This record gives sequence, structure tokens and C-alpha cells, in this order.
Amino acid sequence: MVVIMKPGFSRQELDRAIRAMEDGGVKVMISRGAETTILGAEGNASGIDIEKMQSLPGVERVMRVSEPYKKVNRKYHPDDTVVEIAPGVTVGGKKLAVIAGPCSVESEAQITAIAREVKESGATALRGGAFKPRTSPYAFQGMGYSGLDLLEKARMATGLPIVTEIMSTDDIGYFAEHVDVIQVGARNMQNFDLLKRLGKVDKPILLKRGLSATIEEWLMSAEYILSGGNERVIFCVSEARTFESYTRNTLDLSAVLAVKKQSHLPVVVDPSHASGQAWMVERLSLAAVAAGCDGLIVEVHNDPQHALCDGQQSITPTQFTALMTKVGQIAACVDRTV
Repeated sequence: MVVIMKPGFSRQELDRAIRAMEDGGVKVMISRGAETTILGAEGNASGIDIEKMQSLPGVERVMRVSEPYKKVNRKYHPDDTVVEIAPGVTVGGKKLAVIAGPCSVESEAQITAIAREVKESGATALRGGAFKPRTSPYAFQGMGYSGLDLLEKARMATGLPIVTEIMSTDDIGYFAEHVDVIQVGARNMQNFDLLKRLGKVDKPILLKRGLSATIEEWLMSAEYILSGGNERVIFCVSEARTFESYTRNTLDLSAVLAVKKQSHLPVVVDPSHASGQAWMVERLSLAAVAAGCDGLIVEVHNDPQHALCDGQQSITPTQFTALMTKVGQIAACVDRTV
């Protein structure tokens, strides 16, 4: 249940509405937007008399909320959330965020060189995998902690905040200290122990949609994190499992629109993992911007043919530069900037 206060309500009227909700057996979340203040009921609101609440001074209207997610829900928080990932670097709002870099960290020279090139082309953050979840146990699994050290060196060299995937709850402390944005991959979207622990971390979380997850399941995964106290969550639309075999996976751009209607949290798109084809990345990126995403996360490698992981879906720095020019052109058409 949400209670929407009238413009110009008094402090006494607000306190009275809060007390009435608490007397009904719920905790009250207060969301203050630019023009609207909303009181959200956290818990079972069946004990609240809606007609009585509606008649209180200062209350404009009362609505039942049927969705199981509360803190993620736009009804509780009508204004778009902007997540700061580093001083002066945000995801959400008018400016698009572009996160770029290789699928996996391979060497100091590789990650630092790519970081410099994507920054020069306009990237706002650096991506790179140190721990890699792979279908085959014989495939390259990443450099682990030494890969994280190299990401930090690339950050020192360029100033770009770093985004990398976490695999285990055992690594949360280290990631919280050394990483700017902690990515939860598609395979871990419903790793509830991990999500609960990340809810206690003061770091932005990039939450990918599971391969076969519904929109509601994805939103509920974010609810786990927000309910723990961490409200800096960024959704990432990426690979979706369908019957199609021509592409590696399927990019569901309708998810951008669906999530932004249901939730106040920002949404970025990963066209690289979604298609698995480098030649598709540019057009899918432009389509994602046109669909209203808040940013992109793109795989860029200086030598895709010899990449240790997912070279077939990585574009070169030169191609990334050309992409950024076109992204800027499409962004202007939807009242965004890069």
C-alpha cells in the first residue's frame, strides 16, 4: 500500500499519517520526490483501514500495491534513481553511461591500453572480468585476484571506475574495498545468499537478468539487495535464453521499457553478451539507446581474434570510437547526452 500526500502538507499531517500506518502493523518507507511525497507500507498492510487513511488531513490518495516488490517499485518511488558509481560518474538521468572493456583481464598491458583507448572515445567506466563463470571447466576461468590488481592499475592510469563480476560470497569484502561497481552475472541472479550479503555492502551493484528469468523474478532479486539497505542497484539487460540458435542469446529490448515502467532504478544494456556477434553490437547498441536505456556495457578488445574469452563478440577500439559517435547522434534524438 502507498499513501500519497497532498502538496503543501504539514509536518503534523505527515506524522499523523505515519502513525496511522504503523498502528496498522507495518513499517513506513518515506520517498520524497521533486513534487510528491509517498509513504510506502513495508509488511502486511491488511490491518490498515484505507477509508480512514484516505480521510486524514494531508492525504491525497491511498493505493493498494499488488506487486510483491516494494522498494524497487516505481509506485513507492516515482522519480528516477540516479546511481553514483564514482565521484562525478553516474548511471541514470539525462547523460548515458557507457561501460567498456574486455570480457576478461589478460595482462597489465592489455587492460591498461584498452582502458586508455575507451576513455579517449568517451567511456565513463571500465569493465573487465577477473573471475569468469564458464560453461566448460576447461575454459579460461580468469586471472582471479591478480586480475583485480590489474584492473586497479588500469584505474590508476586512467581514472575510470572499474566494473567486474563477483562469483562468491567469500570475495565480498575484497570487492567492496577494491571495486567501484560489483556485477552480479546472469548465472547468479538468483543466488539469494549473495544478494542478501550485497544488500549490506556500500557499493553499486550491476544486476544482470538471469538467462530464463521473468521480469518479476529479476525485480525480486533487486528487492533482496534493496531490502538489505543497499539502494544503489543498476539493472543490466543482457542474454536471454530462447529457442533461437543463430545468435548466442537474444537481446530483449522490451525489458528496458518494462523495467523502467515498473521500477525507478536505472537500466543498462549489454549488446555483446546478448548477441555473441561483434558485427551486431553497433546496431543493437543504437536500438537500446532508442528504447530508453540509461547506458551500455560493451566488450572491447584490442585483438579479438586472440582474446582468451569471447573474442567473437568483442569490437575493436576503432569500432568503439565509431560506435560512440553514432550513440551520441541517437541519444540526441531521445533527449539524452553522452
